[in-house]
Amino acid sequence: MSGLVKHLLPVLSAGAIRDFERSASDPHTYQSDLLDRLLKRNQETAFGRDHDFSGIHHSADYRKRVPIRDFEGFRPYVDRLVAGERNILTEEHPFVYATTSGTTGKPKLIPVTSHFREALKTTSRVWLRRALQDYSRLLDHTVLSAVSPAIEGYTDNGQPIGSMSGITYKNMPTLLRKQYTLPYTVMELKDYDLRYVIMMRIALEAQVSLAGAPNPSTWLRLATTGEAYAEQYIRAIRDGTLGNQDIKDLKTPSPSDQEKLDVLSARLRPNKRRAKELEHVVHNTGHLRPKDAWPHLALVGCWLGGSAGIQAKLLREYYGDAPMRDVGFRASEAAVTVPITDNTAAGVLACDINYYEFIPESEIESSAPIVLQAHELEVGKNYYLLLTTASGLYRYDINDVIRVESYYRRAPIIAFVRKGRDMVNLTGEKLHVNQVIEALNTAEARGPINTAQFRIIPDLDNMRYDLLVELVPGRNHDEELETFLTRFDFSLADLNDEYYQKRVSRRLQAPRLVIMKPGWGEREKRRAVDSGKRETQFKWAVIQLEWNEVNQSEIHHLVEARRTNMERDHSPPS
Repeated sequence: MSGLVKHLLPVLSAGAIRDFERSASDPHTYQSDLLDRLLKRNQETAFGRDHDFSGIHHSADYRKRVPIRDFEGFRPYVDRLVAGERNILTEEHPFVYATTSGTTGKPKLIPVTSHFREALKTTSRVWLRRALQDYSRLLDHTVLSAVSPAIEGYTDNGQPIGSMSGITYKNMPTLLRKQYTLPYTVMELKDYDLRYVIMMRIALEAQVSLAGAPNPSTWLRLATTGEAYAEQYIRAIRDGTLGNQDIKDLKTPSPSDQEKLDVLSARLRPNKRRAKELEHVVHNTGHLRPKDAWPHLALVGCWLGGSAGIQAKLLREYYGDAPMRDVGFRASEAAVTVPITDNTAAGVLACDINYYEFIPESEIESSAPIVLQAHELEVGKNYYLLLTTASGLYRYDINDVIRVESYYRRAPIIAFVRKGRDMVNLTGEKLHVNQVIEALNTAEARGPINTAQFRIIPDLDNMRYDLLVELVPGRNHDEELETFLTRFDFSLADLNDEYYQKRVSRRLQAPRLVIMKPGWGEREKRRAVDSGKRETQFKWAVIQLEWNEVNQSEIHHLVEARRTNMERDHSPPS
């Protein structure tokens, strides 16, 4: 065990692990006590008075007095906070607002209080502490992470707006921050391409033992950037420069970015030894990839579930056999789970930091749905999640569906499945995102087609679905693509009986495969970031309800299904 770990373990263990374990052993008591504390603390707020918090004595009272809301139901209260009023949602005034996209097109501003920040720190520390138990060499070298800036702007009256990832990054224990591979200045670079180039330049000079960032597309982009500019990076490391001026693809930095580059450049020194090591890597493997540049990499942390899992599977090519652990179900509104095992999107519900309620998936459209608490959930069932947090969200409908995978002690282990109410329907089949993802995985499982990204779009005129895919580079013949498409079609039929019935009756035609140009997924992410969406908030849309000009321009070629009829007594092609 390294000296750093010996000093860090007490910091990570103090309080956080104790409360995590106790709450997992008795979630009912912990959840009830937490709700009671939150309501008493905030009973004299505007929201607390509007909903008679002082008269709430148990969870049934809470459900009667506080209706379920999405963010638009909270917006009037948040608008009062942003205007400068105090004591609106919580007695504690927010010190920053986290931004995320809203359903109306107007961004959400999520209040962030000190109590909420402590909750985020707690889940991060428990995650790291559990990872250290499994991988004692986790912090032998540096920690590579990528986040958005903690402060990105200000409201009209000067209140800061930022990202939860950046806030968490800056509030980890001091001993751990000293292990960070990247100076925080790198995160503040505005130019998307420049930021990745500089991140990988600095990271390649270091030895990395822990890599953690939510979106697996971050790790793919870093890996492909390192491979594309191997020669420039090795030269820059040898000479002690950033090397961005040798990369012709980059735009001229803005004045503010140039100031940051100057600060970063001043930290560098020639490193001929490391340059020589990387030259040997390229000579021996023909590539400059993380698995060879960082042989001590002990763990990669990123989302492994939902549509992110499609990209996570591509990491093996670049990161080798390094174990992968989900970083947890997190949103701007809350951190919900702590994964404690590898290769699964599921994590233990953090019963000590938020109060949770669950609505069975079949009940979501009910005017009076069944509402369950954490200790009442069943393994294998799907639920909509409601959040009550230390930042003043009460019975907040985050519109996410989770599945209960198992239990840790008495706390449910849950995994994000998909965004709620996230389905597409042409003629009554009601395809869910998770069905589309599972069908694609099934189609891929028999080979040889591998997708880097995908999307499904309904074609109402032709009563069929278009399956858009970006293929992993390699030779793919149309015959193989046709077989892949038919497998996808049959798998959807196995997963969704209404889809099968509509296909057999010809009310729904066979899907069409649309091969997109290489790099389509990355370009779409880039467009979202350029339009103002924070990179860590970018979520790939598996379902899109109609074609647009951008997607049309990305088409490489089309593949029609060989079979247009479907009968369940006939097997799909082998």
